[in-house]
Amino acid sequence: MKSLISAALVAGLVAACAPATTPATEPAATPAAPAIAPIPASADVHPFTIGELQAAALRDGGLETPNDNKTLAINKTKADVDAVLAANGLPTDKLSLSVQPLLVKTTDKVLLFDTGAAALFGPTLGKLPATMATAGIALDSVTDIFITHAHGDHIGGLVTADGALAFPNAAVHISANEWAAMKADPMVGAIVASITPKVVEFQPGAEIIPATVTAVDIKGHTPGHSAYTITSGDQSLLYIGDTAHHYVVSVQHPDWTIAFDGDAPTAQASRKTMLDNAAASGQRIFAVHFPFPGLGKFTKTGDVVVWTAE
Repeated sequence: MKSLISAALVAGLVAACAPATTPATEPAATPAAPAIAPIPASADVHPFTIGELQAAALRDGGLETPNDNKTLAINKTKADVDAVLAANGLPTDKLSLSVQPLLVKTTDKVLLFDTGAAALFGPTLGKLPATMATAGIALDSVTDIFITHAHGDHIGGLVTADGALAFPNAAVHISANEWAAMKADPMVGAIVASITPKVVEFQPGAEIIPATVTAVDIKGHTPGHSAYTITSGDQSLLYIGDTAHHYVVSVQHPDWTIAFDGDAPTAQASRKTMLDNAAASGQRIFAVHFPFPGLGKFTKTGDVVVWTAE
């Protein structure tokens, strides 16, 4: 009997000391990324998405210039330009350009690509602050501004009428070459003085925000002209800046000389390369000067590239 009691006692102690059996558990799920609030649409705000990012074309206004061979085809006759415009159902007396900066919202940043003209070009431009208010985007919520180049319709909106920063909390990203040229240009001295503490230079082709914004060096328009690729997951958008101005003339005839190009032969070669590559790859495009909202793709038929709006 004593041996039986001892055996039972030992068995009980072993059972008590054995580790408890726990059910198998599933691996912890990766927390979902915070939702990015959508941007409301209006006549001046065209919202869309880039992968998980929320984006919008923001109307700043528009420009019209006479079709007089002094702007978008200075190496051609007016008859040449007339023929292209007429074939595409456009008036032949004038050329119209839109201006729409791009806004992109990530989970923790508000990105603005170019800033419009403010009051530099008269009453047909300068709507960006009002458009942003319509979109529910406060100017002081912008965290990063990406400048393609230092022409007035892209940098005028950096400052207010009294010279203060229009986007006081934003870093201003601009290529090193463009910033050097901008600092040497007395025409933009007041803007330079205001934004200098906010400027963050980058080298051509730099990845500026990892996995999200990469600069694309497109030579010829200005000393440091830069396009930008915005990426989310397997989707991307190429913001072309002033690589092409007019959605018909500049696209169907990239070798026609644009008066605004500082180095016209280089700009023409860059334009053709960009158009051919984008058409071949199906790259989604944002064109700041094409008809609002400037969103679409280039496609190629034979030797001619055409713009297809989204």
